[in-house]
Amino acid sequence: MCDEVVAQFEALIASGEWPVGAKIPPEPELVAALGVGRNTVREAVRALEHAGVLEPRRGDGTYVRASSDLGAALLRRAQRTTAEHVLAVRTSLERDAAAAAALHRTESDIAAIRVALAARRAACEQPDRARFAAADVAFHRAVVAATGNPVLIDLYAGLTEALQRTVSEIDEHDDDPAAFPGHEELADAIVAGDPDAARAAASRYLDAARAIMARGDAGDPA
Repeated sequence: MCDEVVAQFEALIASGEWPVGAKIPPEPELVAALGVGRNTVREAVRALEHAGVLEPRRGDGTYVRASSDLGAALLRRAQRTTAEHVLAVRTSLERDAAAAAALHRTESDIAAIRVALAARRAACEQPDRARFAAADVAFHRAVVAATGNPVLIDLYAGLTEALQRTVSEIDEHDDDPAAFPGHEELADAIVAGDPDAARAAASRYLDAARAIMARGDAGDPA
């Protein structure tokens, strides 16, 4: 029975009904919705906590930490790497993801990208740089989601925390959000269904990020 509940929880996470970062319903609601006992729900939650998919927060509840076992493993690994390594992975993933998103996006994907872009634009105007980093990563996750590739989506979700750290580190070297060109163009290219333009737009912001990081490294004391 526990395995069945675990599978149901995993399905809720995979479908996006329980997105990464969301708080799952409290135990009584889960018991009532699933028609199982408290112990079964607790065992299922503990199993996913042990896998790194769920995260308990004392006094607050349980949150979705990763979208799958793969995402959880990537998250643990990404926490022990450098900004340069993460940026190299982003370059490998995001250019092709941009092109794929332009080819496979749906109307709901387009709507999600537009909402995320607006949130990123609003965050650019605020002094809270952590908010900007989160909004930037959320925009890129919306682009990756538009590829419709579940493996790529899991890979990217597993890198979320490391991605936000990398954006923050780049931001320390150049705190002008305008120094990251290409995001508006990327959204437009995806909406237009133009994979070449989408790839080129992704290259613009990735090249800019690499240049900013290189300038920062050059300015650091030896």
